[in-house]
Amino acid sequence: MTIHEIVSLVQGKILSGKIGKEEGVEYCFASDLMSDVLTVCRSDFMLITGLSNVQSIRTAEMSDLKYVLLVRGKTPPQEMVDLAEDSGIVLIVSPFSMFKASGILYGAGLKGVF
Repeated sequence: MTIHEIVSLVQGKILSGKIGKEEGVEYCFASDLMSDVLTVCRSDFMLITGLSNVQSIRTAEMSDLKYVLLVRGKTPPQEMVDLAEDSGIVLIVSPFSMFKASGILYGAGLKGVF
């Protein structure tokens, strides 16, 4: 699924990162516990989280992730947006809950990492 399709499905907005027209992702993982994210043994997934601070971006960096979807209508601090931009991470915000965003994306064909 392309990133633009994901953004549309979750009524999101892209805050950082450059995206190619066909750039996409096949897997997702949803968590607010960054220690759980670090246990995932792959790097080709999008992180869905409500943790609105630089720790989310630092975890994405360590996991070689390219996409972070911030849910629950959180407004990230500018420091988080700047770090995502500097790290080449696409940061997306959505007004939906983690449950709703995950359900919509799963229903649209994204796969869980487990």
